[in-house]
Amino acid sequence: MGILEKMRLDGKKAFVTGGARGIGKNYAFALTEAGADVAIVDLDLAAAEETVKELRERGAKAIAVKADVTRPEDVAAMMAAVLDAFGGLDIAFCNAGVCMNISAEEMTLAQWQKVIDINLTGVFLTAQAAGRQMIRQGRGGSIVNTASMSAHIVNVPQPQCAYNASKAGVIQLTKSLAIEWAEKGIRVNSISPGYIGTELTLNSPSLIPLIQQWNAMAPLHRLGKPEELQAIAVYLAGDASSFTTGADFVVDGAFTCF
Repeated sequence: MGILEKMRLDGKKAFVTGGARGIGKNYAFALTEAGADVAIVDLDLAAAEETVKELRERGAKAIAVKADVTRPEDVAAMMAAVLDAFGGLDIAFCNAGVCMNISAEEMTLAQWQKVIDINLTGVFLTAQAAGRQMIRQGRGGSIVNTASMSAHIVNVPQPQCAYNASKAGVIQLTKSLAIEWAEKGIRVNSISPGYIGTELTLNSPSLIPLIQQWNAMAPLHRLGKPEELQAIAVYLAGDASSFTTGADFVVDGAFTCF
């Protein structure tokens, strides 16, 4: 089998949490372009349905599922919906996340807990659900967690200690699951994006001044484009990465190199 064939995902079944917009949406478009069927999982069902509409217009098979990834019952219902629509699961992108730029001395416990619950506990619950299903199926699979370059550095000038801690946790969780499930044929990796110019980022009044500072600091002097994460997503999802597990892939335009 040639490398281009190994990059194909025909017949594979996937879900992407936080898939209605931003990085998750771009993952979903890449997976369907490579041939996978994809469930767009998001707390915002209307946005998820709009993304599904776009995918179906391109000939993809996709469904929208509403779920709060911090609630085990929602995750269980999500898995039931995926299995009902697709009959199985081969690929899971545990991507849903949130960031709060609040100084450590002012952050409330509720704010800290929200970030940790979504970014770390939510990744665990959705990866756990995917792993359980893949183990039952007995044919392995690929789980990809969204970490961040913020797991490797402390971002400046914005204060985001909870986000940084949660994403560092995602990387260690990824490695732990990769070891636990290696003998089951389940590969677990993470992607650590740098500053990415999603619609939300580019249109946020509070972030526009920060973008100018980030670009001044960045070796490439620009934000990454969401589509620049698509190739690594497809690689990790399919057979081309069959010997790749427990790894974190930093895609940040060299921002963390200094």
